[in-house]
Amino acid sequence: MGEKVIYQPLTTGDKVSVILYRAGIVIFTLDLLVLAMAATFSWKGLSWHSVQTHTNLTILNSLLYLLYLSVGVSVFTIHLYVKRFRRFIKSLYALSVISLALMLFLNGTDIASLLLQRPAASILWLPLSGCIAFITMKEAFCFRLLEGYILTMLLPLFVLLFSTRVVKPHHTGIFLLIIALMLVLFTFRKVFMPVAYDIGDKSAYEV
Repeated sequence: MGEKVIYQPLTTGDKVSVILYRAGIVIFTLDLLVLAMAATFSWKGLSWHSVQTHTNLTILNSLLYLLYLSVGVSVFTIHLYVKRFRRFIKSLYALSVISLALMLFLNGTDIASLLLQRPAASILWLPLSGCIAFITMKEAFCFRLLEGYILTMLLPLFVLLFSTRVVKPHHTGIFLLIIALMLVLFTFRKVFMPVAYDIGDKSAYEV
């Protein structure tokens, strides 16, 4: 995977799957960018105890649910030769859905409040961040998008940092903004590649 060669003519299904995969990446990148900018600018000077009163929970909830949806689109349309890797990322996403279900059980549909009120609950976002990290690592390996390797390490680290509350809200937002800007670079370099690069040699896919 990752050879910049067109092996076979692409079917409509091939093209649609690549478009959906890349659309998912674009959406979750923009989603994280909005979240990061909101945290950076609206949390300035705040303590963790006052963050919730200065946060639009309706918008935050919408962005968090959109993050789940967009990552899921990319997970189920990713192109990987190795079957066990396809199973792994789908299993990781299934774990993230289970984590979402647990959040819904704990706090209803207002998962944003749970995220801000209970630091330990942030750990439930590790599987979803792992899905994004897997995608960035796969692209980094296949197409030498080196920022993808850095993102692979920073995304889970951010979740752990957020869950400990050892860094002030504003600085946490800045950290997320750095991640989001790196994702913007990653996405810009990825989405303009020829569609055939994502498909590769279809005869090499493990069934």
